[in-house]
Amino acid sequence: MNDIRRTILWVIFGFSMVLLWDQWQVFNGHKATFFPSSTQTAKAPAATHAAATGTAAVPSASASATPGSPAAVPAGAPSATPSVMKERLVVNTDVLSLTFDSEGGTLVHTAFNKYKDMTHKDQGFVLLDESANRVYVAQTGLIAGSGGGTFPTHKTLMTVVPGERTLKDGQNELQVKFESADTGGVKLVKTYTIKRGAYDLAVRHEVINTGTMPVAPQLYLQLVRDGNKPPGESSFYSTFTGPAIYTDAKKYQKVEFKKIEDNSVDVEKQATNGYVAMVQHYFASAWILPDGLKRDLFLRKVDTNLYAVGMITPLDPIAPGATKAVDSKFFVGPQEEKVLEALAPGLELVKDYGWLTILAKPLYWLLDKLHSFIQNWGWSIVALVLLLKIAFYWLNAKAYASMAKMKAINPKITEMRERLKDKPQEMQQAMM
Repeated sequence: MNDIRRTILWVIFGFSMVLLWDQWQVFNGHKATFFPSSTQTAKAPAATHAAATGTAAVPSASASATPGSPAAVPAGAPSATPSVMKERLVVNTDVLSLTFDSEGGTLVHTAFNKYKDMTHKDQGFVLLDESANRVYVAQTGLIAGSGGGTFPTHKTLMTVVPGERTLKDGQNELQVKFESADTGGVKLVKTYTIKRGAYDLAVRHEVINTGTMPVAPQLYLQLVRDGNKPPGESSFYSTFTGPAIYTDAKKYQKVEFKKIEDNSVDVEKQATNGYVAMVQHYFASAWILPDGLKRDLFLRKVDTNLYAVGMITPLDPIAPGATKAVDSKFFVGPQEEKVLEALAPGLELVKDYGWLTILAKPLYWLLDKLHSFIQNWGWSIVALVLLLKIAFYWLNAKAYASMAKMKAINPKITEMRERLKDKPQEMQQAMM
């Protein structure tokens, strides 16, 4: 019995180590050694979603803050001053390459300098992207309540404020600022602050009332993504890809795209804490608002094979000439548990180990502790194997002791069987 138990444990452990090594290779931009990736076929060309990520993707006003749920942006409403030209702005830090669109100040492309693409090894891994094959963007804007009106949304063309676009040596942070024209008596100033070595961006929205009457717009933050699996995912080892919502009340809730498609989503709708995220293997993005700020949470289908997760927070009435600022964080990066834990409660839960969670999570925890001392992943894995061998030594010792006892009495049992082969009842009593 002990031999069988030991064999099963070693088979499980060996298989876990194989998967750990295989996924570590993929994480570092190499091809999978044991379980090659399947070829991904897009369910719908992302190019057809160009319009959908625009006006159609603007959420409706928060019903909890204002009566009714009117459309956020009327179809014919102007969204920009004609003199403002649309442009894309590339910003580089030591760990990130970011592309912003002046249409709404939207983040439309992110590449990670320290994590290489599996196909193009000279390029950083791309997470957010708006191209012919993929749609995955981070959008924000303002919507009106029951009083109607049109405020700056992610479709409003904004002016880029001049400034540094590359984080230089000795520089710890840089800012990217967008300003909208007066739209509906409101001007929106959106400022991204990006720090050295960080994957989280501080995002400030300043809402300026340029009109003659008080206004009370609502701020929305959303992630829009197609429903395709990430390219390069193993056909053997599949993890969750899709939106997730976290609140203190219901904790971490991940939602399959299929449930959004079927309109069978059951998640927390209102909260004063938490975050919304898009998750895939190794990487994630998330919008985070300060605790205590009321927000409505939503998940919805935007278009064919295109989905949105986000939150809407109502602003207090802003008097003419006054300004209201809302601070938030946007995370886009690798699923490093310590980094995620420091950013927001429960954010580390976006790290999905798949069906091997019960084994992988404690193994990774131990591996991470070893790496903090050894500072080398290869030797950390060797140390992990040695520790597990030591941990199972008692089981091995018991198994060997049991085998030794069986070997010692085996001649006596053989002799007894020969002597009492015609007397089965006496043989059974003698063996007992």
